[in-house]
Amino acid sequence: MIEQPAKQRKNLFVNDVSRPIYHFLPPANWMNDPNGLIQWNGQYHLFYQYNPTGANHANMHWGHAVSDDLVHWQDLPVALAPTSGSVDEGGIFSGCTIDNNGTPTIFYTGVSIGYDTQVQCMATSQDDLLTWQKYSDNPLIGTVPTVAKQTREFRDPFVWKEGEMWYMVVGSQIADRGGVVFLYQSPDLINWDYLHPLYAAPETDPGAVWECPNFFKLDDKWVLIISHNSHDVTTRVHYFVGTYENLQFTPENHGIFDHAYLYAPLTIQDDKGRRLLWGWIREGRTEEAYVAAGWSGVQCVPRVLSLDENNHLLSEPVHEIETIRKNGQHFSDIVLAEKTDITARGLNLDISAEIECGTEGQLTILLASSEDGSTRTVIQYDTASQHLTLNTEKSSKSGSDHRKNYVIEHLLAADERLELRILLDGSVIELIANKRTSITGRIYPTNPDDNFLRVYGNDIILRHMSIYEMPSIWSYEIG
Repeated sequence: MIEQPAKQRKNLFVNDVSRPIYHFLPPANWMNDPNGLIQWNGQYHLFYQYNPTGANHANMHWGHAVSDDLVHWQDLPVALAPTSGSVDEGGIFSGCTIDNNGTPTIFYTGVSIGYDTQVQCMATSQDDLLTWQKYSDNPLIGTVPTVAKQTREFRDPFVWKEGEMWYMVVGSQIADRGGVVFLYQSPDLINWDYLHPLYAAPETDPGAVWECPNFFKLDDKWVLIISHNSHDVTTRVHYFVGTYENLQFTPENHGIFDHAYLYAPLTIQDDKGRRLLWGWIREGRTEEAYVAAGWSGVQCVPRVLSLDENNHLLSEPVHEIETIRKNGQHFSDIVLAEKTDITARGLNLDISAEIECGTEGQLTILLASSEDGSTRTVIQYDTASQHLTLNTEKSSKSGSDHRKNYVIEHLLAADERLELRILLDGSVIELIANKRTSITGRIYPTNPDDNFLRVYGNDIILRHMSIYEMPSIWSYEIG
């Protein structure tokens, strides 16, 4: 159990309206992938890719935070740092944490300077996850399977146990084919035997790498989540749902987990039996802008995963986030018109809505809008085309953000209502429709008064809508 007293943060960004206040991010500097998630003695431990010296991607360490409730977090000392002259001198890349008969054990990717060599390593803790000792004979896996035809792009181990054996998947690529997840087996967590590709890209996609694999049982199916990284296309998170027998995975369904900025997710099962997911929300502004701001990267609010009857992977924010909601406004059974029917204000909100759509209806929600509407973020649903839109083309006047218009097919059954959950937090928007379509965006407001929310539409009945203000999850030192 973590016995250290809770430490307050210094608020270095008190006037930065773009900085989220109820999503996790470190006190300053760069963060990317969630790492090493584990529940230990009832507490949730989040490790993460972290540069302690700047807001750019370099000098990768593992940051560390702990939570009792999945909402409020306590910063802890850095868990892992590169060791000069070792196999990880170029950085500590992503991985996982497991409980090995009472010994917390980290598996991570160590990289050389320049990242040309990527190997799988181990570390253990004897003081309840506060400090870590690297295995003296690292790396555990020092070479890429020859089928890969390359020596790098081999990272992010994910480990689990079946019976008396341990298994590991590692993300990689086959040079002339595309992304692949390799499967390993070990009786003791030290000696690992390569078995075969667990799954490879079904279509040739040269240059693509599959990163941050997760492989786990959910209900009576198995789920593989991968982060598709290609320099030629937008990076996205994909999932595959299927069967796993005799160490062979056979997908039966495939989908995109998030269509925008959520990337490199990692999952664990907690003591309530829930499969929880964290994901890195990438920046949508230039490197020059986030380095100047002094911070980069956010974690999504943890989500609970489930499957529907068609084996779509569903996600929804953990219910614990609802415990901090404030000043709720509630609306029911409103026939929306083309004028504004609902107006609220705020840049840190939790919004839920249930909407009955006509055959030609259109719903529009404006967020982070100026009074005259010249600055605005637009969420729309068009019932004729069954498209869900997140438009950030006029979300900011900063001039350094990458403005986007996401138009995603979101099909509703004949008797199905549109269900929306919207988490707005400074520059972050998590938009989830019917738990199965996720669009995570970035908007970068510059004026705290550009905080209007407006709802209008035609041929739409708003059966229910709740709008809550969300407070900061942090306590800060004065001065």
